[in-house]
Amino acid sequence: MTGFDSHVTAVLGLIESVRRPGLPTLIAVAGPPGSGKSTLGERVVGDLNGRNQPSDRARLVPMDGFHLENSVLDARGLRAVKGAPETFDVEEFLALVRALRQGEADVWYPLFDRAHDRTIPRAGCVPKGTPIIIVEGNYLLLRSGGWAELKPLFDATVMIAPSMQTLENRLIDRWLQHGLPLDGALRRVRGNDVLNAAKVMGDSFEADLELREFGGP
Repeated sequence: MTGFDSHVTAVLGLIESVRRPGLPTLIAVAGPPGSGKSTLGERVVGDLNGRNQPSDRARLVPMDGFHLENSVLDARGLRAVKGAPETFDVEEFLALVRALRQGEADVWYPLFDRAHDRTIPRAGCVPKGTPIIIVEGNYLLLRSGGWAELKPLFDATVMIAPSMQTLENRLIDRWLQHGLPLDGALRRVRGNDVLNAAKVMGDSFEADLELREFGGP
């Protein structure tokens, strides 16, 4: 079994231990940028929807769709730190998680188009009655501001915490893949992304499950 497989197994075990039959079970997968949250979440949801289970047993909901629009960031002088906690609409995100918690109706949510650097309204949907919902994002366990209201809404929480060097290498590769030159990628990572990673690692509530190192499949 690979390290990635062991992480998936650990998360699946955590989910089974907190399942709420007849009610939606919400699991937070938090971690700094570049930690592998979406990779882990996608694999866990894939496993939950396999194994002869209904194909809609689980859904993955990313936090990234709640980026404030660039026009709003420009007006607030925050464009240069896009991705920091204050550049997300935390109130709308809280409303989404509360709606998922209730599970009384279909819940629509925005997605983030990284290639075009914009949000897409109502691009995702969690159908009413979905039994397991994995929410992934950087600041799900943050102890400051409105973010601090999130943790009690989840049945269990996971934190992915690779080394800062691992994160920096992955983030540089990410920006290179998005077309930035090396010097631009380094400025973006060291001037913003690494600061946000340190915020996540240093100012988050303790998770029910912490994965200290994370490797891809």
